[in-house]
Amino acid sequence: MKYKITNGSVTLDGNTILEEINFEINSNDKIGIVGRNGAGKTTLLNSLIDNDMLEEGIGEDKFNITKIGKFNISCLKQIDFEDEETTMLDELLKSFKDMIDMENKINDLSNKLDNETNIKKYTELQEQFKLLGGYSYKKEYEVMIHKFGFSEDDKHKKINEFSGGQKTKIAFMKLLLSKPDVLLLDEPTNHLDIETIEWLEDYLKAYKKSVVIVSHDRMFLDNIVSIIYDIDYGKTYRYVGNYSKFEILKEEKYNKELKDYEYQQKEIKRLTEIYERFRSKPTKAKMALSKLRQIERMDILEKPNKIDLNTFKTNLDEMEPSVKKVVEIKDLVIGYDKPLQTITLDIMRGKKIGIIGKNGIGKSTFLKTLNGIIDPIDGYLSYGLRVKPGYFDQTLAMESNDNTVLQEFMSYHPELTEGVSRSALGSFLFKGDDVFKEINVLSGGEKVRLELCKILYDKPNFLILDEPTNHMDIVGKQHLEEILSNYIGTVIFVSHDRYLVKKLADELLVFTDEGVEYYQYGYDEYLRIQKNKKIEQEELEKNKDKPKKEIKEVVLNVNKVNTYELKKDLKKIENEIINLEVKIKKMNDELFKEDVYNDYTKSTEINNKINKSKEELEKLNSKWEEIMNQLIL
Repeated sequence: MKYKITNGSVTLDGNTILEEINFEINSNDKIGIVGRNGAGKTTLLNSLIDNDMLEEGIGEDKFNITKIGKFNISCLKQIDFEDEETTMLDELLKSFKDMIDMENKINDLSNKLDNETNIKKYTELQEQFKLLGGYSYKKEYEVMIHKFGFSEDDKHKKINEFSGGQKTKIAFMKLLLSKPDVLLLDEPTNHLDIETIEWLEDYLKAYKKSVVIVSHDRMFLDNIVSIIYDIDYGKTYRYVGNYSKFEILKEEKYNKELKDYEYQQKEIKRLTEIYERFRSKPTKAKMALSKLRQIERMDILEKPNKIDLNTFKTNLDEMEPSVKKVVEIKDLVIGYDKPLQTITLDIMRGKKIGIIGKNGIGKSTFLKTLNGIIDPIDGYLSYGLRVKPGYFDQTLAMESNDNTVLQEFMSYHPELTEGVSRSALGSFLFKGDDVFKEINVLSGGEKVRLELCKILYDKPNFLILDEPTNHMDIVGKQHLEEILSNYIGTVIFVSHDRYLVKKLADELLVFTDEGVEYYQYGYDEYLRIQKNKKIEQEELEKNKDKPKKEIKEVVLNVNKVNTYELKKDLKKIENEIINLEVKIKKMNDELFKEDVYNDYTKSTEINNKINKSKEELEKLNSKWEEIMNQLIL
């Protein structure tokens, strides 16, 4: 199949959202659509479904829509529930209607195998059923129900018994199980936990048809797509590769176009000067005129649009440092009607603690308890002296009211004048009449910016953040990561954004059904250790029927080196990792010294060295993992 839009445009309410769309989908393509918030990504998805939205664009090519082959295209907003009295399981089974009809025919024929015609028909149907995945469809929806966080009992609940968020998940499952030829996904990882996101990645990578994804999740795009369409200044630009490759190619493209433009401008200037200098001289007039014609024959290049990196700004340099032990937590039981988790933890100044785990097991409840919004059921929690918390709650950030942006900010900071308030809002991109927009008309990204502006203006030295990057575009995420990486205060945050967790967290709290585990290292190291545990467990499972002595030998030999050179390289890298980890620890300890944390220049310099060392550590860990994989294989 092929689906191609050439030189299309979309205008809504008199405003041109997209002025030049060139977009192509072929069989089995995995495509990512990226761009700033408000660039028109969702509009582009909608136009792929509703071609009536499309008009001729500003490009030179003739506007055209090409469709070759028969295919269906589907997105989440097209999925509805005809009868909410239906159970979740029956609703999902609608996606397998043809399969179930075929299964019923096979079962019916199995009782009528008394003649050659029925035997032949039975055999043919069985083959067809097998080819269509008939023997695995039940497992498919059972796995999906589990991965999306539903229980066995939930399968038999009626649709109208679920919350709005749960209904969205059910509709999403129904969309995936319907297996359209072109699957359109708009921010599919929003509100999913890391475990579900990783499962969805594997599912989409194995999806045998075309997928088009709008997402701000860089790791998700990196792991799935091989084509990126970037919407920039109303135009679409195609790049071959995943998101990381796209970032490199986009910068290279801009630098080349700028270089070509500047060279042409210099050449035009040189030729124009020659013409002006000699045009009045009879002996040189012909030569001068040839220079003018040389300019006229040129394809004049437009100056490339600068890559849009405009984002919010904040200054956290002047915050007052807290004591070394920011929070002491001992046997803290959190929950509402019943206990969810029990936590013991000392939060030390300067640490950046990432909290991960599946949805619904207490991560946000812990942050609310930490901030005093809900009381603990039992246990001890105490803040140190001079601790000034700043709390960001994704659910509060998404609330709507009739206040203007300015009124909302000033209600949080009544001590400020309107002028000072407008200046603070301006640094978070609320400029001019934007401050008079009502909260209920703001986009998700704008609401997040406003909430961060309210919190960060106070210069807190302890940030408590619940999903801070939800609804942010990639540029906004990258900037927040940079701010938090250089922040010399303390951060504890819940996030399902693996890129943020990987870059920011130097310690982890992992929430599981069995309890809360504390790890004094970052996400890469956590993944490495979990992978080795999984390999060891698989070896144990594989050899569970062998005598105990043999099993022990198998486990001991999981990491046995097969070649001398690899063994030597692994040892060298392990020593480098240990030395670098010691170096990072020493620099972290330096940050806690009074003469350093009171000196912004010194602390920033040490922070920069720590970040550089962490990047080196990440590369070493990747090398270590690569060699380990070779040894295991």
